Amino acid sequence: MCGIVGYVGPDQALPIVIEGLRRLEYRGYDSAGVAVTNGDITVVKRAGKLSELESALAGGATPRGTVAMGHTRWATHGAPNDLNAHPHLDCSGRIAVIHNGIIENFQVLRDRLLKGGHTFVSETDTEVVAHLIEETDEGDLAEAVRRTARQLTGAYSLVVTSADDPDVIVGVKVSSPLVIGLGKGENMLASDIAAVMQKTKTVVPVLENQVVEVRAGGVRITDLEGEEMPLEPIEVEWDLAAAVKGGYPDFMLKEIHEQPDGIRDTLRARIDSRGRLALDELQVSEAQIESVNSVFVVACGTAFHSGMVAKYAIEHWVRLPVQIEIASEFRYRDPVLDSNTLTLGVSQSGETIDTLEAVRHARAQGSRVIAITNTVGSSITREADGVLYTHAGPEIGVAST
Repeated sequence: MCGIVGYVGPDQALPIVIEGLRRLEYRGYDSAGVAVTNGDITVVKRAGKLSELESALAGGATPRGTVAMGHTRWATHGAPNDLNAHPHLDCSGRIAVIHNGIIENFQVLRDRLLKGGHTFVSETDTEVVAHLIEETDEGDLAEAVRRTARQLTGAYSLVVTSADDPDVIVGVKVSSPLVIGLGKGENMLASDIAAVMQKTKTVVPVLENQVVEVRAGGVRITDLEGEEMPLEPIEVEWDLAAAVKGGYPDFMLKEIHEQPDGIRDTLRARIDSRGRLALDELQVSEAQIESVNSVFVVACGTAFHSGMVAKYAIEHWVRLPVQIEIASEFRYRDPVLDSNTLTLGVSQSGETIDTLEAVRHARAQGSRVIAITNTVGSSITREADGVLYTHAGPEIGVAST
């Protein structure tokens, strides 16, 4: 899950946003970036840890301004690199967007925008949002965000800033967390309470399908149609250590209770409007799938246990024979494989060395290989013929990968 932080107030915003991102580091991420609004929008972003971003900021003229937003990214669309890191800009460079979640219909929207003359610089679904806002903005940023959100399908939260409306940040929540931090003459917007507790313990959880306009002097909430909604603040009683765990005593318990959300995130965008399976990222044709007459699963540790469950499901529902092998053993075998054998390599990180070697071994034997992993751009994705991403978010408790 990505981290989002925005600040509007009298203070220099960048240090506050960086501190907010630091408090969200526990989520895990592969890149980070900031946008500071002060006449224009200055964007600085880097792949890697937050320290890489801080080094880039220290190496140049530090952007100054009292409105800023920042983002830590866990890649879903597009590899983890500087170009794909958030924030993303529109064609004019005057609208910046950060995003948590998945825009399911981004490819259709992207194709339409390209035909309309828009230019894209990244592989992300997020960049589509910046260009849609550019198309619909008629001087009211919040209304442009509402119009854009009505075109999007998926589960996401967005935060937007504009050089032409410099005193406000606008956010929208659709099935992905967003919280307002209410201060005195200053306000914040973030994906997690931990990020706003440096300034306030008075928060407003943003509800489903709400759009928020956050200014230094106040906050306005509407629905997607523009109807005003009440502001319902609550006082946070947790300390910071508890806040990053969402009120749970430890990350293990938090992640256990988040499993239903994890399953929903994995299935989201995989079922089309007619109830059929849609695996657009698989890169293996339907004819190739239909030619499969046996399945081999290779994995290590708890990924191996997942494979054991998959064996029962595949044999029952697909009626294909399934073998499963611990990857460290498989790589020393001479298995009977051919182009009609489908090998599934399962690794949360995509870097498990024995599983990587097993995948290479299977391909050398002539098998078609699909990687199942949680990490975009990992080594296993480059070794396989196709990939299925679990989109389960970062592991922190590490009770199981």
